[in-house]
This record gives sequence, structure tokens and C-alpha cells, in this order.
Amino acid sequence: MDLTVAIRNYQFADRAKSELIVCSQLVTALGSFPEKERAGARRMLIMIMEAVRGELDMALRSTEQSGFRRSTDLLSEAISLVESNEYGSAVLRISEAVTGSTTVAQASWQVLNEHGLL
Repeated sequence: MDLTVAIRNYQFADRAKSELIVCSQLVTALGSFPEKERAGARRMLIMIMEAVRGELDMALRSTEQSGFRRSTDLLSEAISLVESNEYGSAVLRISEAVTGSTTVAQASWQVLNEHGLL
């Protein structure tokens, strides 16, 4: 992997990881919301998750890294689970999605580290 590709992949992967971690934290929090607030909060959370999925899809199109495809697919599953009020399972899928993006970041990190950029 050349340096330009490594930088692009690392940037997308690092951003994806951060966004997925935020999604996971929000899903975890959703379960503690009062019942009367949960429906609106769930709708807003799904919108956020769909935006993150769009970012992952853009990363996939820009980099063609399979880790982003895996993350996108897992986030889609997590969205369905949130829609079904299965928050614990959704958090697990998001955790797996983080792993997909971390894999892309790790490969890029090695190249960037070899060039003294990290």
C-alpha cells in the first residue's frame, strides 16, 4: 500500500471507529430512557446510525476496503435491531463493525508508522 492510500484509509477508518463508538454509546443509553421518550429518541438514533452508514459506504466506495463493507453490513443489522428494540444485540453488532474499521486502520497504521508519520 502506498503512502497516499494509507493516509486515506487511515482517515476513513479512524473517523468510522469514532462514529461507531458514539452509536454504540447512544444505543446503550436508549434503553435507560423513559418509555414516553424512547420512541422519539429511537427515531433520532436511527437517523444518526443511517448517516454513519452513509459515511461507511462512502469510505467503502473511496477505498474499496472490505473492512468497510463488513462494517456497513453490521451497522445495517444493528439498525434493524434498534428498530426491534433489541438494544443489547445492536450494541454487539456495532462492536463487530468497529472491528471491521479497526482492521483497515491497522494495515494503514503499519505503513504510516514505517514512514514515521505516526
